[in-house]
Amino acid sequence: MKFLENILHKMEPNFVKGGKYEKWNPLFETMATFAFTPKLVTTKGSHIRDGVDLKRTMMTVILAMIPCLLFGIYNTGHWEMVAATGDRNLSYFADYADKFFNGLVIVLPLIVVSYGVGLGIEFLFGMLRGHSLHEGFLVSGMLIPLTMPADVPLWMVGVATAFAVVIGKEIFGGTGMNVVNIALTARAFLFFAYPTSMSGDKVWMAGTEMDGVSGATALGDLATFMTDKPVYENLSGFTNEYTVWESFSGMIPGSVGETSTLACLIGAGILLITGVGSLRIMASFFAGGLAMGLLLNVVGGNSYFDLPAYYHLIIGGFAFGAVFMATDPVTAAQTATGKIIYGFLGGFLAILIRVLNPAYPEGVFLAILFMNISAPLVDYYVIHANVNRRLKRIKTA
Repeated sequence: MKFLENILHKMEPNFVKGGKYEKWNPLFETMATFAFTPKLVTTKGSHIRDGVDLKRTMMTVILAMIPCLLFGIYNTGHWEMVAATGDRNLSYFADYADKFFNGLVIVLPLIVVSYGVGLGIEFLFGMLRGHSLHEGFLVSGMLIPLTMPADVPLWMVGVATAFAVVIGKEIFGGTGMNVVNIALTARAFLFFAYPTSMSGDKVWMAGTEMDGVSGATALGDLATFMTDKPVYENLSGFTNEYTVWESFSGMIPGSVGETSTLACLIGAGILLITGVGSLRIMASFFAGGLAMGLLLNVVGGNSYFDLPAYYHLIIGGFAFGAVFMATDPVTAAQTATGKIIYGFLGGFLAILIRVLNPAYPEGVFLAILFMNISAPLVDYYVIHANVNRRLKRIKTA
């Protein structure tokens, strides 16, 4: 590796200002810093020596998403086989290789399109602004396909990615300057621009054009309890169809990487052990969702309200949002107390939107986007509360 690093250093004069390939400096610098530690170091003033930079942090998040990705590929393959055979009761634990391969064929193009479009736009803006590509999209580029239905058209993924990168990020200044989460911006764009491709009972498993095969999600079936024609007569019918174990493990239709709470918790463990993720936000997000679920149980009224509160935490994208979306260090609250408030309100609002508005059965992305916008306000009041408290101490003294 030292040999390759020396070659890059010898090539560097051609890419710096005044060099033969000056205009390609953003691409060269990106590749060099991606492969090796940057040469630039702090030479004066107080600083902290740490081997973890932005690039390593982003790679840690991607590593934490691998369990969700691998399970999502297999789960997609399983439901694709269900759609192909027309047998919804097909054994989940059979034909492992075929299901994984079929899922890979469906999921891999989503990832390629997401990274291809996103990095292409980032490179274009890097060339225009004269800086290297930032590592932030390495995470967003993986999150976007994981939040998509398996059957979403590839061109929609490309359009949503372009919208999210340009409108949600680059116009604010690029990595570290965005106000809202990039992946959720892409998801929200598709949800409101092409709702029929992001909701309903035919979009959550590839190949559902066969008659008699429903691709409805647990949240979609739950939302019908708020209408005149529910799918199940009572709550026991729903819990028998979507058992606690199936819901927790993720063996149900849904977005590619969001169905498995177990895989999300494995990712959460990686983020917490490495110090990348925020325990305050994750824990308070789950606490807020549980509190709203318990409140709905007390209010009652129909089977959706009576659903056990813990069920809300293991179905849909709640766990995925809590672990990978709400904890985004750029768009989340920054103060210690603010993180707790931010997470709790995010989880609370997610279940509130999910239950009270059947048009948005997956309220997690809307709740997190709302809290992204509110995060600076939360920090503002937390900081001013601390200042006022200390001023009172001075007056007392």
